[in-house]
Amino acid sequence: MSVDLHIHTLASDGRWTALQVYEAAVATELKMVSITDHDTTRALEEAEAFAWPEGLQFVPGIEFSTDIPGHEVHVLGYGMDWRRSFFQKELALLAESRQNRAGEMVDKLRGLGYFLKLEDVAAQAGGGSIGRPHVARALVAMGAFATVGEVFHALLHKNGPAYVPHRRLKYPEVIELIQGAGGVAVMAHPGLAGDDQVVKKVLAAGAEGLEVFHPMHTKQQQQEYLAWTQAAGILATGGSDFHAIPGRFPEMLGVFQAPDTIVLELQLAMEKRKL
Repeated sequence: MSVDLHIHTLASDGRWTALQVYEAAVATELKMVSITDHDTTRALEEAEAFAWPEGLQFVPGIEFSTDIPGHEVHVLGYGMDWRRSFFQKELALLAESRQNRAGEMVDKLRGLGYFLKLEDVAAQAGGGSIGRPHVARALVAMGAFATVGEVFHALLHKNGPAYVPHRRLKYPEVIELIQGAGGVAVMAHPGLAGDDQVVKKVLAAGAEGLEVFHPMHTKQQQQEYLAWTQAAGILATGGSDFHAIPGRFPEMLGVFQAPDTIVLELQLAMEKRKL
């Protein structure tokens, strides 16, 4: 097992830079990796410039959250031409929404007695896409809480006192956006959606595969989703969903890997998309 197609960096809610991901991927002798930050391609230009050794393929990727109330439905994109103007225009709108959302969360927190500034949150994001983890880290940095987990539990969980929803595309729009840029669309961690009927709807909308191998999937879920992909003749992908966050498995890149049998299938799918 030597593939990891789900990795986050400082450009979204991870803790590592693209360089750190590159160094770890080389050191652990992975065969294929993909950086899939939330709603941003900021780390891809840096990563694509690295001297990836022969035998280790880097696949540009992204992860979108989608608008399905009551369900956690994310869609991964692989191999798309992420520099396309229409693709970046949509990402700019999502980034603006995240910025506005952060401001609203800061306002809510100030109303609750936590005198945080938006620039404190932006500093935690390091110029990347702003999300709830950055708000949480800013509160920890100012001494209001001991850990990020405590912040989420007390304030930032869904529908919590300081929670603010953000703009999300519907899953058919996400699939169309990825495929329109020449990429392959795969539903991320389907076991976390909470409803296999939703998974079927995402596939019916044109998703080309499922992220079968994921650390939050049980062995039974992994077997069931693998059987789905084999029966339907679609991709089975996998990744660690690595964030480099202490206490969140996996804590090191290379600990959780997907089978290298998926490499050829994904390569063929990306090549076919570009024809």
